Amino acid sequence: MAVGKEIRGKITSMQNTKKITKAMEMVSVSKMRKAQERMRMARPYSDKVRNVAANLSRANPEYTPAFLKKHDAKAVGFIIVTTDKGLCGGLNTNMLRIVTQKVRDAQAAGMDVQTVAIGNKGFGFLNRIGAKVVAHATQLGDTPHLNKLIGPVKVLLDAYAEGKLSAVYLCYTNFINTMRQEPVVDQLLPLNAARMQADAGSHSWDYIYEPDAPTVIDELLKRYVEALIYQAVAENMASEQSARMVAMKAATDNATNLIAELKLVYNKTRQAAITKELSEIVSGAAAVG
Repeated sequence: MAVGKEIRGKITSMQNTKKITKAMEMVSVSKMRKAQERMRMARPYSDKVRNVAANLSRANPEYTPAFLKKHDAKAVGFIIVTTDKGLCGGLNTNMLRIVTQKVRDAQAAGMDVQTVAIGNKGFGFLNRIGAKVVAHATQLGDTPHLNKLIGPVKVLLDAYAEGKLSAVYLCYTNFINTMRQEPVVDQLLPLNAARMQADAGSHSWDYIYEPDAPTVIDELLKRYVEALIYQAVAENMASEQSARMVAMKAATDNATNLIAELKLVYNKTRQAAITKELSEIVSGAAAVG
């Protein structure tokens, strides 16, 4: 029964694996709800900041903020948001495939590409392909904190404000629903002035400025860009927990099916061994008689 013993070992191993994947699935369900709530709570803030910034820009048409100016620099920046951990299906793979194509297109156009990695998976991937990583933020935990994101991202924001970059792109996975997440590459800078003006509505508001309008507008747009980045990280975290929940459920179901198949093979092997022993006993008895 050496074969039977080996099959029993495989069954025990699969049962232990099933317990782990089931536990990870339940943990992901709990974290997913919190991540979705955090993501939804962040949306009104960025919408309100954009609305106020649009009104300020409309009230001061003679001033063009740094984040609205277009530059002809031969360099672009990418902020790439991925997860710190794996076991979440093809979430990071789908995102990094699109990013790789965008980077190649930019390099083919003669652009120098600078990247900022948010998340350990993206940071490792960019290092492997030899991309120029100017800053990174990893080990963000289950709750994103803006103070951990601002430092690395500020490298590209300052470079754009100084005219060293022609565009900055924000790459992340957008949360649609529990079963669907889409990789997105959005142009972060220059900001879309037409979209901001549309969000301002038909009425224009003016304000009392301290110290002056340009300083207030610049600071407000900086907060708006930071809010967009935070929102992207929150969306990515919600997508991560949803993808991990689905992946772990699939792994648990596969383990259940494999255990059933192994038990069937084990029972057939055991039955064959018993039948063989009975045949040998009968043959021995017949030979003695």
